Amino acid sequence: MTQELHIEGNSLPLHGIRVLELGSFIAAPFAARLFGDFGAEVIKIEKPQGGDELRDWRKTRGSTSMLFRTLARNKKSVVLDLRSEEGREAVKKIAAQCDVVIENFRPGTLEKWGLGPDVLQELNPEVVMVRISGYGQTGPYKNRAGFGSSAESFAGLRYITGEPDRPAGRAAASMGDTVAGLYGVIGALMLMLQKSRGLTAKGTPQIVDVALYEGIFSLLESLVPDYDAYGMVRKRTGGALPGVVPTGSYLCQDDLEVVIGGNSNSVFIRLMQAMGRKDLAEDKTLLTTQGRGAREEELNSAISTWTGSMPLATVLDKLDEAGVPAGPVYDAPSIAVDKHYLARDMIQTHEVVIEDEPELIRFPGVVPKMPGHEGEVRWIGPELGQHTREVLKELAGMTAEEIDGLNGLQEARS
Repeated sequence: MTQELHIEGNSLPLHGIRVLELGSFIAAPFAARLFGDFGAEVIKIEKPQGGDELRDWRKTRGSTSMLFRTLARNKKSVVLDLRSEEGREAVKKIAAQCDVVIENFRPGTLEKWGLGPDVLQELNPEVVMVRISGYGQTGPYKNRAGFGSSAESFAGLRYITGEPDRPAGRAAASMGDTVAGLYGVIGALMLMLQKSRGLTAKGTPQIVDVALYEGIFSLLESLVPDYDAYGMVRKRTGGALPGVVPTGSYLCQDDLEVVIGGNSNSVFIRLMQAMGRKDLAEDKTLLTTQGRGAREEELNSAISTWTGSMPLATVLDKLDEAGVPAGPVYDAPSIAVDKHYLARDMIQTHEVVIEDEPELIRFPGVVPKMPGHEGEVRWIGPELGQHTREVLKELAGMTAEEIDGLNGLQEARS
């Protein structure tokens, strides 16, 4: 729809696809970033006063956070006031030339602005709309405000996260938002694939409805089935998983931690052999998950004694030689210099002006790897309104005078 395709060299799978991002914070921007990583043209609409609030998150110096630079990579920033008639009309013109529209406003917001699916799909019957919200577009809670934190709680994840004698914990990243973004992209690609195969019935709405809580709930495996079948209500168990033994974090001699997964029968035997515990390796009662679970404290004590006798590097070498899954508990400095991260191009350096002078900053690479179709970080998150004139001229057909007259444009870089 959007561009003539030219296949040469590394063919980006989504080259020729145009995506309009009407969202802020994390969920919709994360979804749109995935499209951009693999060649789609992503147009991000930002409000004139300050743009996406993510620009200020975890920022200790400079004008734009590294979190925004990361999530907004490969995107074009366009400043438009969606509360103004002229801003909404410009968005309609852009949407009419897009393959996908992604939004994460509270249900009803786009409709209130006259930008709902009925309007946009009348302008562009081919467009796929990805709608991400706290509780979805339907149901008794649809109008509730929802962030990733509340979604993780409502989905049951927070209840089982953390230490048993402390309040509910959380992962130190926005899991609810990013998982919803992944599901949004999967849904959009499925509808686009169906359409490309000629299997879409005429008049069928092309809408992906993702609720933040449902994405997290789908990851919790047999949480509810275990309750029905066994009367089991999972509780907080710290770093351990109930019935999955041995697995967890163990301290080494140099006060560094290693996570070991020895919870399958064959791996458990190899782990015990690597530890020199032939008695445990040959104990037939430990060749079931129930048997190991009943002796969890004993097994964890044996492993802790073993790891505590050596530095982390030695422990990792021995476990690698034995074929036991294990990994160091890494912090950011460790990740940034690890040879495997570097070999797989998962740490990429880009020049960023944080205050006055450009600096070299390391950013995460692109996932997944697809040989011959590798994604690319072509540029990091742009300045506010950096592409406004370009996009409004090319896609909305606006003149320089019309662009200059837009409400709030003078407040942002254009």
